Formats: sequence, C-alpha cells, structure tokens
Amino acid sequence: MNKKLFIPGPVEVHPEILRAMSTPMIGHRMKEYALLHKGVREKLQKLLFTEGKVFLATSSAFGVMEGAVRNLVGKRCANFCNGAFSNKWHDVTKRCGKEADAFKVEWGKPVTPELVDEVLATGRYDSLTLIHNETSTGVMSPLPEIAEVMKKYPDVVSIVDTVSSMSAMKIPVDELGIDCCLFGVQKAFALPPGLAIFTASAKALERCRTIEGRGYYFDFLEFDASDQKDNTPSTPCISHIYAMDRQLDRFFTEGLEQRWARHREMASMVSSWLTGHGYGFFTDPDYRAVTLTCATNTINTDLAMLKRLLGERGYAFDDGYGKIKGQTFRIAHMGDMQPDDLKEFLGVIDEILPAL
Repeated sequence: MNKKLFIPGPVEVHPEILRAMSTPMIGHRMKEYALLHKGVREKLQKLLFTEGKVFLATSSAFGVMEGAVRNLVGKRCANFCNGAFSNKWHDVTKRCGKEADAFKVEWGKPVTPELVDEVLATGRYDSLTLIHNETSTGVMSPLPEIAEVMKKYPDVVSIVDTVSSMSAMKIPVDELGIDCCLFGVQKAFALPPGLAIFTASAKALERCRTIEGRGYYFDFLEFDASDQKDNTPSTPCISHIYAMDRQLDRFFTEGLEQRWARHREMASMVSSWLTGHGYGFFTDPDYRAVTLTCATNTINTDLAMLKRLLGERGYAFDDGYGKIKGQTFRIAHMGDMQPDDLKEFLGVIDEILPAL
C-alpha cells in the first residue's frame, strides 16, 4: 500500500512533477541543458531574492552541508546546535578535519541572536553554521534578527541551512546577507530527494580561494566556473532539474505570498487541533516552524500504535525523532499539501484516537 506522507520529508510529490521527471533525456553538455539550467537558476534567484550565485548539486542537502564546511571554514567554525541535525553538522565539521566548537542549545529552544553575538564577539571564528528550521524539533530560529548580528562581523562567513523552510516563507538571501544558503528539495519544495541548491556570495567565493583541500565534487569554485557556462562540474540529475523547473513555475502561478499564507494557515490548523485534543507543544509559539509542528505527548497516546493504525489506513505518521521519539510527534504541513489534505489526515486521527 502506498502511504500518503504527512512526515517531515520526503513529502508528497504532485503528479505534475512526476510527469515532468519523465521528460525525455538530454545530454548535460548539450545546448538544451544549458537553456534548462539557465532558466532554473534565474527562477531560483527570484525565489531566493538574490542577484548572486545559485548552484545546483546532485546530492542530498548534507552533501552540500559538508561541501560548505570544506570550502568555507578556514580558521575555526562555530556550529550552533539546537537539535539532531545541527548536532550532526558539528560532527560533520569535525570529520572534515576542521577546528570547530559546538554551541548547544536545549532541544526545543531556538538559537538566539544574543548567543550568536556572544560567540562571534570572541573573534575566534571565521565561519558559522546555523539551521534555520531544525526539523527534528520543529523549532525555527529568528533568522532576520540573527542576520543583523552577523552583519557586525564581516570577516565571518555564514552558512545557513534552510532545508525545511525555503519556499514556505520569505527568506531574502541578499537582504539578510547570507553567504551560503543551502537546502534540499524533498521538504517544502515537494520534489523527490536527490537535488540540493546552494548560494555563494562574493565573500564566500573569495574565502574558497584561500582554502586547500576543498575536494572536487563540492568545490564551489568548480561550480562557479561551470555555472558561467550554464552547467555543472559533473553530471547533474537532469530529471530532477526538469521537475524543479516545473515546480518553480507552479510556485509563481500560485503566487509566493499565497504560498506563504497557505503554510501559515496549515500551521495554525495543526496548532488548533493539538490544543483542542490536549496535546502540548515542544517549542514556544514565537519559534514554531511553519512547515511542521512538533507536539508533546502530554495525554500519553500510544504513538507507536497510532503510527501502525494510520499506516494500515494509508497514512505515514512520525512519532518523534532521536532522543525525543515517543515523547513527541511531528505533523508536517508543507510543500504542495493543501488545507483539505491536512483536514483529511487529522480527521482520520480523530477516528482512531478513541480506540487507543
């Protein structure tokens, strides 16, 4: 049985996108690909509100997260950690042989501008990593306020993961001054996994030129050289890029403001449902993600049984991640999901709960 996905990624993929992926193949060194690549890049620049470099990588987001560390960390990196994936990013930084320190915030809490300011003021760091939306906990750190702090430290290169927020809300890369903004496509973008997008400011590319051991596959300078010819350093996932092209058109047809509003509406729907059923929230209202909600199991629902019964009805459900599995559960509300889809899912849970 195919399960309808209400998990925090991968998410449901629209049939129109799947059809786009079946577009007949072209050679990645043909002029047809160059035209496709150029068009997608320009649409991404519009979505990201940037006039800077935007690159397409055949990879999961963590490939580019590692690549960014290899390319941009020189002296020492400050890894801001408030959940499973930001903790993992610190581990990846160390595995790349980089000097790095983890600044850990309690799970369920955001990274604050005050913490970033305190750390960067030491002058010990030339780079930082930050996850905007920590998917493991549903916490959205205040990126605009943090970005203002980062502007005080022009020698520090900022690397920001927007994996589960990009396209669900406005993230103006140039206005915020993000040096490297990266994301995968299997969450709010609602594409199949396998493609990652990242930006690189002039400052970031200048930093790359001073770094040895960048490798090849994720060498930002290789990406820049190839992109100037509307291409990629190595063979791209062309079917995904056809899908990206179509999805970006769908974004603009819906309207970005309308898309952002739909995500806010669905987040509000889930919050109201949880409150009405007596569940709590893992994070404070001001820092809840608009793409997924992490609830606390305050009424001791048998989440494993709920997951099994929902699976039997054809729905995928997430009963928490990592050390908070079973204590929390996450409901995704992102991508091409519509309020009626969410209403259907919550209605099925309502039918099941009395039996638990």
